[in-house]
Amino acid sequence: MQRIDVKPFWRAVPFGIAGLTLAFVLTAIVVRAVAMFGPGSWRPLIVTSFLAMTALPWVVLGRAGRRQIGLQAPRHAGWLALGLLLGALTASVCHLLGASLYGTGPDNWFVSIARSYQLQPTQGWSLLRLHLTFTIAACLFSPVGEEIFFRGFLQKVLEDRHGRTRATVMEASLFALVHLCHHGIVASAAGYRLLPVSGALWVAQMFALSLMFAWLRRRSDSILPAIAAHAAFNAAMNGWIFARLWP
Repeated sequence: MQRIDVKPFWRAVPFGIAGLTLAFVLTAIVVRAVAMFGPGSWRPLIVTSFLAMTALPWVVLGRAGRRQIGLQAPRHAGWLALGLLLGALTASVCHLLGASLYGTGPDNWFVSIARSYQLQPTQGWSLLRLHLTFTIAACLFSPVGEEIFFRGFLQKVLEDRHGRTRATVMEASLFALVHLCHHGIVASAAGYRLLPVSGALWVAQMFALSLMFAWLRRRSDSILPAIAAHAAFNAAMNGWIFARLWP
């Protein structure tokens, strides 16, 4: 298996691509935690981590390296359509599971995401404006940034050291655990509280979702179907939030 093609500068640094990746992961986790657990006005900070994830391959990798992580057209355009369909279906399954188990209570993962929207300074906005603003952002920033990084860059760096199967489990686990910032850990004036059961179910769903994205990326030989699936998941999620869970 050919190792990831890195620009000459990064081959010469003492910590190498593995050290760079570790530093990037830790920084991204801190930024996401600060954005999600800080004041509502800090939520846009998360966009900076998505933009950094998007830019990383052009900063670090050569042209061949970018192709290695899937920055190329898929084998067939049908993979994009399949990604859109699977993303929307899995979001609907997540909604139905959360609604059947927890109704509109705080243990429903999509309720937690809706509340994170409500904390942002959007007073006076119409429901249509809220829906469009949050959905457009959710379909652009996280699908592109997270798929390029998790299913592309991180997957390949881990594959070079641990093989495909272990790499996929490792990146999917990290992706799932990072999403505890969105549901599972609750911040309040009294401190932090863990939702053990619903949080574990949420992490399990994010792990399975990550495996689906990884399958799309591997079978299509492109990151684009995974991006399409991620965007469709977020769009359908927001559709359910604003149709069923918005106060």
